[in-house]
Amino acid sequence: VQLQASGGGLVQAGGSLRLSCAASGRTFSNNSMGWFRQRPGKEREFVAARGRLGGSQYADSVKGRFTISKDNAKNTVYLQMNSLKPEDTAVYYCAVASRGRGWPPTTYDYWGQGTQVTVSS
Repeated sequence: VQLQASGGGLVQAGGSLRLSCAASGRTFSNNSMGWFRQRPGKEREFVAARGRLGGSQYADSVKGRFTISKDNAKNTVYLQMNSLKPEDTAVYYCAVASRGRGWPPTTYDYWGQGTQVTVSS
């Protein structure tokens, strides 16, 4: 199983980016998928999750600005990030929870390699 994250880059505050995470090796249409981030000098933190039935969950810090979506046909999860702030600067990771983890998942089993997002002020 491989998760390939892409779409990161450098953007000015107030701008937008869309991250993508393409899964290969197996189909994840019945799995919850999520995004996490690790800001400089801090531990990895939850950002957003999308359940197999379409439910979504967001960290308070990104509610109203970020949107997670999933394209089962493409085995891909997206994170649309709007109104970006310098404090959103981080390496963003996608992850997949095995079936049976429940909603929202407390454990994720597969992780991508991360994509850097840098927001300048």
